[in-house]
Amino acid sequence: MASDDNTARNQPLVDSDRQRGDAAAVTTNPRPRDDVAFEDVTDSNFVYEFGGPIGAASMIVGFPLLMAYQFLCVYDNKGHFLLPDSLSDFFPWAGRMFERYWDIAGPTWTGAKIYLGFTFFMVGLAYVCPGPVMYGYKLPSLNGQRLAYNCNALWSWWIAVITSLVLHFTGLFRLTEIIDNLGPIMTVAMIWSFFLAGALYAITAIKGKKHRASGNVVYDFFMGVCLNPRIGSLDMKLFTELRIPWPILFFISLSCAFKQYEQIGYVTPESAFMVLAHWLYSNACNKGEECVITSWDIFYELESWYLLFWNLAGVPFSYCYTSIYLLKNGPMEFSVFWVAMCYILLLVGYFFWDTGNSQRNRFRMHWNNTLIKRNAFPQLPKSFIDNAKFIQTRHGNKLLIDGWYAYARKPHYTADLVMALTWGLIAGFGSFFPYFYLTFFLIVLVHRVGRDDARCARKYGADWDEYMRVVPWKFIPYIY
Repeated sequence: MASDDNTARNQPLVDSDRQRGDAAAVTTNPRPRDDVAFEDVTDSNFVYEFGGPIGAASMIVGFPLLMAYQFLCVYDNKGHFLLPDSLSDFFPWAGRMFERYWDIAGPTWTGAKIYLGFTFFMVGLAYVCPGPVMYGYKLPSLNGQRLAYNCNALWSWWIAVITSLVLHFTGLFRLTEIIDNLGPIMTVAMIWSFFLAGALYAITAIKGKKHRASGNVVYDFFMGVCLNPRIGSLDMKLFTELRIPWPILFFISLSCAFKQYEQIGYVTPESAFMVLAHWLYSNACNKGEECVITSWDIFYELESWYLLFWNLAGVPFSYCYTSIYLLKNGPMEFSVFWVAMCYILLLVGYFFWDTGNSQRNRFRMHWNNTLIKRNAFPQLPKSFIDNAKFIQTRHGNKLLIDGWYAYARKPHYTADLVMALTWGLIAGFGSFFPYFYLTFFLIVLVHRVGRDDARCARKYGADWDEYMRVVPWKFIPYIY
C-alpha cells in the first residue's frame, strides 16, 4: 500500500499508471514528492495485543526459556526432546537442564567477543559504507517529516562475507568457532537484547517522548515506546532488522558446513542446501534494503523488546536448527530425487518471495517518486510491474491489485512459507526442530495478517471491502 496525493480521490476506483499518464520511470533523485498523503500511524483505536500485560510478561519469560530448551534438544541431544522421567521428576529435571545449559551455553568472554565484535563491526560499516539515501513515509508523530535512511546494507553484507572468509582461510578466526561456541554466543545475544530494550525504554521515558504507550510498564516494555530510535545517521530499527539476524544466521550455517568438512572431509548436499538457503535470504534482505523502509515494521511498529529480542537473538539462534541437526546427525541418506526436489522448491519459493516483495515495495516507491535502479545481485524478472493496476482509496493511498497481488493479498508470505517448509524437508522427518521455523512463522504470519486486515478495515472502510472483493484470497488463490 503506497501513499499518493489526496487530489486523486476523484479518479476511477481501479486505476493504473497508464490511465494516469505516468511512466514507470526510475528517478535518480530519491527525494519523495511533497504531495503524498500522511501514512496513518495514529494512536487511535488502542487495543491490547498479544494477550495484554499477562501475555507480554509470559513471552518475556517464555521465549528465552524456549530457546534454551530447544538449544539443548538440538545441540546436545541430536534433535530429540528432553523430558522428565515423571511428573514428580519435573523440578529435579529442570535443575539438571539448567546445570547442563550453564555448562555448555553460559555466557563466556569468547561468546561475547564473537557476538559483540560482529555487531559493532556492522555498526561501523553502517556509518562509513556508501549507499543511496532514501526517504520514508511522512510521519504524523514528526509533523509530516520524512526520515532519511542511508541504505548501505548491501556493501556491509558483502564486506562482512568477504572479511569472514579471509579470516577463516588465513586462520585468524576460524568460522568453526561459531558452532563450537554457539551456546555462549546465543546467551550473550539474549542478554544484549534485554539490555538494549531496557536502555531504549528508560531513555525514551526520561525524555518524555513515549509513543503509543499503554501506561503498563511490562506491556510497554514488550511492545515498545519509541517509534524511530536513531544514533546519528543510523536507524536502529532498520539496522537490527536486517544487518544482524540474517547475516548471523548465514554464518551459523556456514560454520556448520565448515565443521562438517573438518569432521568427514566433505560438505553434504543437505548442509550445502542450508548455506544456500540462508545466503539467499540474507542477501535478498540486504540488497533490497531501500524497499524495507516502507514496510510495516519500519513505519508503524515501535522498537520494542519483542522486535529487539527476536531480531538479535530469536531469528539467528532458533532458525538455525536444521543446520545444527544436519551437522549432529549427518551424513543423511536421502535420495537424489528428494534432495533435488528440495532445491527446486527452495528456488521457486525464493523467486516468488523476492519478486513479490519487490513488486509491492517498488510499487510504493514509484508512487512516492523514490524508485531507484540498483544492480544488486541477483536481479530477477517480474520484480517491477509496468503500468500496475491498483485501487485508489479515498484515504489517498493506492492498493496494488496487479502482478502476484492480483491472485492473493499476501503472496510473498506464501512464498516465504514454502521456503520455510524446504528448510525442514531437507532434514527429513526424524525431528520436529527443523520444522520449528515453519511452525512459528506460520503462527506469526497468520497473526500479522489479522492485525493488518483489522487496521486496514478501519483505515480504508468501504475501499477495503472493495479490495477484498477484487482480491479475496489471503495466501493461496481459491484455497485460503
